[in-house]
Parts: sequence; structure tokens; C-alpha cells
Amino acid sequence: MSAISNGFVFLCPGQGAQTVGMGQTWAEFSPAAASVFQAADEIASVGSRRLSEFCFAGPQEELNRTDISQPALFTCGMACHSALFEKHPAIFNVAANGLSLGEYTALCIAGAFSFADGLRLVATRGRLMQQAAEASRGGMVALIGADETQANEVCAAAIHGTVGEVLVPANFNAPGQIVVSGSVAACDRAVEVASTMGLRAAKLAVAGAFHSPLMASAAEGMARALEHVELKPLLVDVWSNVTGVRHHRNDPARLRKLLVEQIISPVRWSQSCTDMIGALKGGEITGGSDATFHELAPNTVLKGLMRRIDRSTEVHTHDQHDQPQRDHAVQANA
Repeated sequence: MSAISNGFVFLCPGQGAQTVGMGQTWAEFSPAAASVFQAADEIASVGSRRLSEFCFAGPQEELNRTDISQPALFTCGMACHSALFEKHPAIFNVAANGLSLGEYTALCIAGAFSFADGLRLVATRGRLMQQAAEASRGGMVALIGADETQANEVCAAAIHGTVGEVLVPANFNAPGQIVVSGSVAACDRAVEVASTMGLRAAKLAVAGAFHSPLMASAAEGMARALEHVELKPLLVDVWSNVTGVRHHRNDPARLRKLLVEQIISPVRWSQSCTDMIGALKGGEITGGSDATFHELAPNTVLKGLMRRIDRSTEVHTHDQHDQPQRDHAVQANA
């Protein structure tokens, strides 16, 4: 790793970043990462298969299931985080930000809840969202080149004159990259509407209409699940997907409310990153002015989005362990 500040800002990926083999090199080279996967296998195995098996061996179509991908991504991110601290003991957390499911990883890093509690929460979240997706005919459409006003116009036009259909902005990922979510028929019409507005649009291969009112049953179930978990004061700043600004450090009731709302509300990732960069570079956060940005495994999705949000912000990625030799030959499933 190149010479960088000891202060790390962690970016935590969300659903869509999952890929077969994720976290495997971290588990092979790092006892700390292997320990995280071993704990996850005891807490959140799916049927007769261990969670680590889905991460390391797939198949991709099963790993893509919402009820599997969400606990898998949370585990992989936390394993990578633990391994980085094992390998570089002088580093310290400055702040954390996570996209959708990744907000739970960021909150765990900040000490809001234990790894075990966090994994149980995201496993419940994934199960509830999978059930909500199966109970409704929903989809998502990516709009390329649209701003928020145009996205709202596409949604309004696509459901105009219909009864009982839903279509809303769901992800503000980066300037010019917005995803809308809702009823399948409305998604089909949104592609046509976008074309007439000179926008590119593409339907996404997702299980359902995430971050839309069609996820209301999942939000209700998540509210009940969160009631049973103690939320501790945040040790570092974390940004809310719902508001796009920092969570209050010690307001568990509000944090619970926002995590429930997150399931049915648009993810304001671009806004949260812009606010985060401003706070760090503006000296509002201790150690933030010279902190470096690090995307936890798996994949490099957030690095790509950051290029569109703020090209001056470099993101170091950790999709794979970067040591060529197996100095810690430990298997997660040993």
C-alpha cells in the first residue's frame, strides 16, 4: 500500500456489489477476516449452506438473492475492515459512509451495534425485502443523464392516469445517474418516457422495487427487529442515506426511525458523499482534513461513483488482499 494518512474514511458497498469469490483472499491471508467469516457462518447460515460458501463459491444467481447478498456483503465488508486493522495497526477510523445496505456496515464500524447484532439485523432486512419483492410485481430503471427534476417528471408521466401503480426515485447515486423504482408496468413506461426526454434508460435485473412504497411490509418488519437491538452512541460520524447528512451521534430513537425509512425512501448517496467531503476537508471532523478514503470489499463500485461525484477525491479499493504470499494461511471454513 502506498504512503497514506493513518486516518481512514471507510466507504461501504451495498447490494449489487456482490460477486462470487468475494472476501475469499481476505479470509485466506488474514486470521482476523477468517474469524469474521467463521462467526457469520454460526449466526447466519442459509439452509444447509454456510454464508461463507455463498461468498466464496456462489453460484452467482443464489448470491444475488436479497436474503443472501445482504448478510454476505455485510460480512465481507466487516471482514475486510478487521483485516485492514490487523495488517496496519496504526490506522484509525475517521468516518464511515455506506450505500443502502452498506449503511449498516458503516454503523457497525462506528460502534452502533456489535457484528453479531448487525448481522442478524441485515439478515432480517434481506429476508423481509426478499419477501416484499416476491409479494409485489416491482422493478427498477436506471436513468442516465437525468437530474432529480427530470427523474420526478419521468415518474409522474409513467404513472399518469393509472390506478394503484407506483414509481418513485430510489437511488441518487451520482450526478447524472438516478434509479427509479416501482411497479413493473410503470417501469416499462418509464423507459419509453425517458427516451422521449432524451435520456438513456435501462431496466435493472433486480428482485423488486427497492426503496419504494412497495417495500412497506419490509419497513414494518424492520421496525420490530430494531426495537430489540441496543443502539450505542456512534464513535465516528456516519451519514444517513435518507437525509444525506450526518446521523446524530447519540440519538437511538432517530437512528431507528431513519433505518426504517431507508427501506422505502430514496438513497441520497451523492448528497451524502458531497456533505461528507465538505465536512472532512473543512476541518469539521477531527483528523478529516488529511484522511484517505477506502472502499471495503467487495468490488470497486463506490470508487466509480466517486469519480462522478468528486473527481478530486481518490478512493483506495480493497476488493482483494494485496499480499502475494500467504503469510497467514487460514481458511474461513477450516
